[in-house]
Amino acid sequence: MEQVIKIGLLGLGTVGRGVYRILAENQENIRQRVGVKLEIKKIMVRSLDKDRGIPLPEGILTTNLGDITNDPEIKIVVEVLGGIHPALDYVLEALNHGKSVVTANKDMVAEHGQRLFKAAQSNKCDLFFEASVAGGIPIIRTLKQSLAGNRIEEVFGIINGTTNYMLTKMTQEGCDFDDVLREAQAKGYAESDPTADVGGFDAARKIAILASIAFNTRIPLHQVYTEGITKITAQDISYANELGYIIKLLGIAKDRPEGVEVRVHPTFIPKNHPLAAVGDVFNAVFVRGNAVGDTMFYGRGAGELPTASAVVADIMDAARDILRNVPGIIGCTCFKERPVLAIGETFSKYYIRLQVTDKPGVLASIALVFGNKEVSLKSVIQKEATGKTAELVLVTHRVQEQNVQDALMDIKQLSSVIEVANVIRVEGEE
Repeated sequence: MEQVIKIGLLGLGTVGRGVYRILAENQENIRQRVGVKLEIKKIMVRSLDKDRGIPLPEGILTTNLGDITNDPEIKIVVEVLGGIHPALDYVLEALNHGKSVVTANKDMVAEHGQRLFKAAQSNKCDLFFEASVAGGIPIIRTLKQSLAGNRIEEVFGIINGTTNYMLTKMTQEGCDFDDVLREAQAKGYAESDPTADVGGFDAARKIAILASIAFNTRIPLHQVYTEGITKITAQDISYANELGYIIKLLGIAKDRPEGVEVRVHPTFIPKNHPLAAVGDVFNAVFVRGNAVGDTMFYGRGAGELPTASAVVADIMDAARDILRNVPGIIGCTCFKERPVLAIGETFSKYYIRLQVTDKPGVLASIALVFGNKEVSLKSVIQKEATGKTAELVLVTHRVQEQNVQDALMDIKQLSSVIEVANVIRVEGEE
């Protein structure tokens, strides 16, 4: 009889349908590559009556988790429910029953990865999560395996398609944030509550996962500095263009001697940087290793089939480990305990936009404050505004964040300064 490894699927939403389709449509290729047939035996859903949009064998659906976790034939459990609860309890139940788990759940992995890996290790089974970051881009496997011989120095990139779509539209068409957000929601790129995307929280979870793997140290999510794109205006986009930059929401992680820095925020990057050309809903991750040098990984960061592609690749790896009786061979790689640096300890260049009164001596007084805080100015643009006000656009040389924040605190107290309209970090320059 042909050998078969059977799978339990938790969830049959967008990604779940994609997983089912790929396993069915590419069944023979997958069998040849793995050496065994992979078959979904049970799919757990919330309702048996809902139209799933795909033909399903009779009896494959269940609402009972025990039909999957208690079935000795099912060796791999695939979680594509999303969210932390009840997904976390379901995955722990599967691991504790000795079943290898494949998940696409970034929230769960970012916040409870340590607990999940401990359960996987205790029960000698696999925990794979390639699809939790950047959809179909194979970045986690790359960091864990292909670049394992490197000391990773930096990982940064565009890891949220919604905000990249919005910033691309703002850049190309000069649109305002609110108008682009409504369009993104109408096209299904943004949720009705877009906070996770535009607030940077989705990207924060992903960069926490990537940094943990890259630097072999667990990055608590609450230590990731997070800033979204809600303050980006058409003026900022225009000034970026004038200065030779593009604005992107980046997840940034750097390995420094004194610790690691992990942050998410809007960023000016030079127009000639590889990430500047990544538009629309696409993702890209830039990795610098001490041996490999600079590499970049590009593709679709979400969607039914791109995400399902990563899930199926993990299923295939789990099946190979089961065949060889070596599940769990590549487990948690967080064997270091590095400190996570506060945002004030990081270094960057800065774009600063100020609204000031239009009178002599204003620029000199602002420059004096910056000088007193050891912030060196690279360029200054003064734009006339309306009435008695003017707009100053400053770009600093590379400086410590805390110095900039201290200077801005003092600048806000100047009678000639009406508003610090925006502060955006500049990255990607040598």
